[in-house]
Amino acid sequence: MSYYQHPSAIVDPGAQIGEATRIWHFVHVCAGAKIGKSVSLGQNAFVGNKVVIGDNCKIQNNVSVYDNVTLEDGVFCGPSMVFTNVYNPRSLVERKNEYRDTLVKTGATLGANCTIVCGVTIGAFSFIGAGAVVNKSVPDYALMVGVPARQIGWMSEFGEQLELPLQGEAQAVCIHTGARYVLTGNRITKMDIDCD
Repeated sequence: MSYYQHPSAIVDPGAQIGEATRIWHFVHVCAGAKIGKSVSLGQNAFVGNKVVIGDNCKIQNNVSVYDNVTLEDGVFCGPSMVFTNVYNPRSLVERKNEYRDTLVKTGATLGANCTIVCGVTIGAFSFIGAGAVVNKSVPDYALMVGVPARQIGWMSEFGEQLELPLQGEAQAVCIHTGARYVLTGNRITKMDIDCD
């Protein structure tokens, strides 16, 4: 095996798991799951059949990644955060044919105990604060908090808040990496670092 599986974990035959991935205590990975390289699945995690998890993702304890959820590379899912895949569930109404897709783009952070309501896209390197409830799509680099979640700022790829207004024309530099971020309207663009 090119990945680590704790003896208490269950990986159903057919699951695709990349090298150097670590599957910890009491995890269940379903047969149709596609998991990349160097992923960490924390205690009590669940990964459904129609799930794609990219390389270098960290899924913390007690997170269930249900069908129709896709995580691109480098996504962080904090402890006990929640995904859904049915918008209006009822125990007495079968809705498996109504699953809504959820896409979490590269480098996004989903804080502890946050909830991602199905059918949204979480932008690259965005940051969802602990306990937030996201019910609409989130722009790249956005900092979201509250119930329902609202944008209160912008984050760098390093994970620090940028000193920028929510919209307008402005620039900021990440103090840790020197990367420059340009705000145009209500969108952020990271500029390449000039090495001259």
